[in-house]
Amino acid sequence: MLRFGPIALASLLLGTLPALAQAPDDLRQFEDRAFVFEVQVPVNVTSRDGTPVRGLQAGDFEILDEGEVQEITGFRVVDLDLIAPDDRVIEADHGIPPAARRHFLFLFDLSFSAPTSVAKARAAAQDFVLERMHPTDLAAVAVQTVESGPQLLITFTPDRAQLARAIATLGNPRLLNLATRDPLGFMIDAPGANPSGSLDVGGVNEDLRAMERDIDSYLRVIGNEMAKYEKSYARGQISSWTDALQGMARILSSVEGRKHVVLFSEGFDGRLLFGRQPDFFDQEMHREQEAIDAGQYGRVDTDDRYGNTQLLGQMNRMLSEFQRANAVVHTVDISGLRADLPEEHRTRIVNRDALHYLANETGGELHEDANDFGAELEEVLESSTVTYLLSFEPSEPGEAGEHHRIRVRARTDKGARISHRMGYYTPRPFGDLHPLEKQLLASDLIAAAQERDELRIDVLATAFRAGNGAAYVPVIVEVGGRGLVENHDQPVLPIEIYAYVTDEKTEMRDFFSRVVTLNLAGREDEFANTGLKYYGHLDLEPGAYLVRVLVRNSVTGNTGVETVELQVPAFATGEPTLLPPFFEQEPGSWFLVREQPADRYAKTTVYPFTVNGQPYVPSAAPHVQGGRNAGGVEICLVGYNLAQGELDLQASVTEPNGTPVEGGELSLRERTVTGIPGLDKLVATFDATDLPAGDYTLRVAVTDPATRARSASSIPLKVLK
Repeated sequence: MLRFGPIALASLLLGTLPALAQAPDDLRQFEDRAFVFEVQVPVNVTSRDGTPVRGLQAGDFEILDEGEVQEITGFRVVDLDLIAPDDRVIEADHGIPPAARRHFLFLFDLSFSAPTSVAKARAAAQDFVLERMHPTDLAAVAVQTVESGPQLLITFTPDRAQLARAIATLGNPRLLNLATRDPLGFMIDAPGANPSGSLDVGGVNEDLRAMERDIDSYLRVIGNEMAKYEKSYARGQISSWTDALQGMARILSSVEGRKHVVLFSEGFDGRLLFGRQPDFFDQEMHREQEAIDAGQYGRVDTDDRYGNTQLLGQMNRMLSEFQRANAVVHTVDISGLRADLPEEHRTRIVNRDALHYLANETGGELHEDANDFGAELEEVLESSTVTYLLSFEPSEPGEAGEHHRIRVRARTDKGARISHRMGYYTPRPFGDLHPLEKQLLASDLIAAAQERDELRIDVLATAFRAGNGAAYVPVIVEVGGRGLVENHDQPVLPIEIYAYVTDEKTEMRDFFSRVVTLNLAGREDEFANTGLKYYGHLDLEPGAYLVRVLVRNSVTGNTGVETVELQVPAFATGEPTLLPPFFEQEPGSWFLVREQPADRYAKTTVYPFTVNGQPYVPSAAPHVQGGRNAGGVEICLVGYNLAQGELDLQASVTEPNGTPVEGGELSLRERTVTGIPGLDKLVATFDATDLPAGDYTLRVAVTDPATRARSASSIPLKVLK
């Protein structure tokens, strides 16, 4: 019978305890090695008419790093036209790396914009998110004020519903319902919130009008502060605004891929940067000229007349940082959307020169029709349909944080245009990164479901029937200790664990997060030989999902990412259902940690892994002994809606590529009494005799005695010598 050791049980229920396995000496020996890293360069090549150039090969490109030709070590072509709009396979097989994905950042300037302009611009932004973006695109939403700087409302995500909700609310806490704050910023609101932004309490129009009044009031609080500033103070405000955006641009460099920053703003008086342009009807200019002719220079505001070179230099440094971050700024003039002024005054009240300058210097465009800026961005979408992803290892990486300018040449027809990142930064130590950079690094890997193997991670996620139609989904994460302690020279080991789940529409449906802190003083070798095992859970409705798990050492930045597909059955239909085979883990083989009810992100304390009243700990990646005299190991099979009578179990073993393998036997030992209608827990024995050592998939099927319907499930399996 399956048994759960008392020490392991206490570890799982109460927190962490050391594993009992003995570890050999000198486990933590690391060889000195040269600092090597890879730079990925996404390149778009367009013809004279703006259409993408297809068919280029690696030999058609040349990369220069500070003028030195580099060897291209990686080459890949991503053509978005070959990906069907509803094809979600890309999310499951990690088809597109983050560097080849398009990233959009919708930035709402709440300081240099009237509240009504911002409120009305939201509809256009929502339309772009919901109707125009490619399924593989990622987007984020942020607001910017002079007082607080840029605030990221939602990180780069494939979830269109959360993006639309962020645009609808602009972060107004009165309109948000998420009780537990998402640490990586994927969910600004509870899953399923109405993407249109309405309150959705019965479809009454008054509810929508109430929300609009709330948003308008929220924006006016911010807008009124800027209205107080006199012109003499405006330069300082622009300086603060520019400084904050420069910092934001620097942080964006940590996000792989081309970033399209769409800035919604009314802009500010361009004369503060460039001075007054010659205008015969400008009476102020005439008066200043008369003062100059009379030698009365004290009556002339030279900054107003000629521009402020210091402020312009500051603006250029900010724009240069966007270029270095591989970001293009597209400015959207929203002044034409104002509705709080008389008709004759609904015109531009600030100079467009500033907005045009912001866009032009980074390769973007000024869009004057804010109601339909998406149509004006069609050229951007079309030109970036085909991306050539080039990789190289810098021959002279330089010091940490040093910026390198790169240039890409392509052998193509005359007149073709090449667009690529302008440079890269030599990676800095993880501890030197800004907290937001660390957050973006993690969220980018989660969003792209991009595998990362600095840590060995195995994940087991399965669904148990629960009340109210939803399923209780335990998620067991096993993390190899050796990667977690590599280059970690402190006794205290903080480990970040993030688990997010997306549905077939790539909408985030649930998550959990935890920072586990272990004191490994005197036990480093022991931990390196075992690792961390974490138990969390999700609450999900029936459907198909992708569980994305990221684990990271908070000090060194060593990271692992693993994704697994999950099918939550519709238990209420009465169809026979069999969960994956559960192998009991070896006693004392892991440092065990379980979610706690007091944790901010924990859901409940239900523990479903029991048989005959005894709890056990299942293995996420079971290991069994192979060979002639392997002997059998006990497993637990959980089934739902199986009729009474003799159950027929079948097992098959396949290689990772699906090729059937001879060997391995499964036999049913006991059909336990659970006392719960429709729930069966079976004890079986699996014998790996005659299976060669290697990695396999074990598939188990059960035939219902009454209907003869079959249900099957599987689990990865490693056979040892």
